[in-house]
Amino acid sequence: MKPILHRTIMIWVLCGSLASGQTDTYTNFIRQVQYPGAIEWDVSVEPSGQQLSALAINPGGARFEMWTVRSSPLTSFLLDSSYVGTYIPVALVAVQSEDSSYSIPRTRADRPFTVNITVSGMLNGPTDPVSSKSVNFLRYVQSYGVAGTGVGLDRTQATVLTESSITANGTLNLTFILNSVPGANRSKVRGEERFSLFSLPDYQAPASQLASQTIQIWPVADGTIAGITQNQLIRFSLPQVTLILNDLYPNSTTYAQVYRGDPQLGTVGIVVPGSGLVINDSAPQSRVLNLTKYDAIFDSDGRWTIEILTVTPFGVDRLAYVSFDLDRTIQLNGSFNSIE
Repeated sequence: MKPILHRTIMIWVLCGSLASGQTDTYTNFIRQVQYPGAIEWDVSVEPSGQQLSALAINPGGARFEMWTVRSSPLTSFLLDSSYVGTYIPVALVAVQSEDSSYSIPRTRADRPFTVNITVSGMLNGPTDPVSSKSVNFLRYVQSYGVAGTGVGLDRTQATVLTESSITANGTLNLTFILNSVPGANRSKVRGEERFSLFSLPDYQAPASQLASQTIQIWPVADGTIAGITQNQLIRFSLPQVTLILNDLYPNSTTYAQVYRGDPQLGTVGIVVPGSGLVINDSAPQSRVLNLTKYDAIFDSDGRWTIEILTVTPFGVDRLAYVSFDLDRTIQLNGSFNSIE
């Protein structure tokens, strides 16, 4: 009994830490499912810490699920789960990306991510149960659809992309250069990938999920500058400019800047007043910004460039640019005559 309870505590810590930083709007609980009767018991928990299992572990084992519930909009997320049994191997799955700002792993459609799998406690004796010698590793993919956010998603409809067996203890590190969420435009896919480890069924319990973690995939942002055309000659006052911003990453800062000359990546210019937009959300956002009365930032006539930049955990990207010529000089043509 003691080794099993100790495993339960460690699973609690690993799951609970994923929800840290979200206590203001998130409620966390652990669901314990007892086998072979499949009795469920829910216990509210803090984002981190230790706690003994609510029920004693039966010979058939128990599955522990870590859930977090967002209050607005009301959405529940299964952060992790683990099955504990007498001789069932212990497994952990950790998904890592370049964005560590959110409780649920996420990344952008054009970025890589890694999956680290650790299996321990696996047996290999000739008389050991079959379920103690192997675990199944499954990779699922599921699209959120056009403009989807994953809210209300039926995850039982996810597609199994790959399935394999792991038959030895140790750590497996996998790197995925690109995601496999379905979609014709690879830069605009929205969805998730889920990596799960399952035990093999035996006479005491069905095949159970030992560990699982999901990573959300969000589209690459794009933008358009309207109101000024490429190579336009502008006389006197600057026109109203409209910034059309699509699929801004959930953790991003976007703004427009101007500088002298033709476009050149990496140039630090003058930020256009009213163009700054900070996104700190759970899903991408689209915005339309109208810019007026910004003439004062242009201190001279000549060739200028206005561009939209977005800053994300993946770096700085230019979404759009326009170069134009500014001539605000007033020329007077005339002559003076005098009669003496």
